[in-house]
Amino acid sequence: MKEDVDVEALHSFYRGISELIGVEGMLKVFEQYRGMQITIPIHLYDRNLAARHVLEQYNGKNSYELANKYGYSQRWVVKVLKTQQQDR
Repeated sequence: MKEDVDVEALHSFYRGISELIGVEGMLKVFEQYRGMQITIPIHLYDRNLAARHVLEQYNGKNSYELANKYGYSQRWVVKVLKTQQQDR
């Protein structure tokens, strides 16, 4: 079916997707999600799971690195750490 796709005639959304991940990937997205309203989260990582990983990986000095790694602010990382300390 990939060969049958006229990329120039695609809806702009699907054309953009095909440019990002290729026609085959775009067709998978189309088949899976067509007709649905999709909201894409702003963060790649789940807030609760990222917080757990921050607590596991924090070494006393790496809040900035953890913030960058998980896509949250350094302020958020510090808040996670403070909340953990208060819960003890």
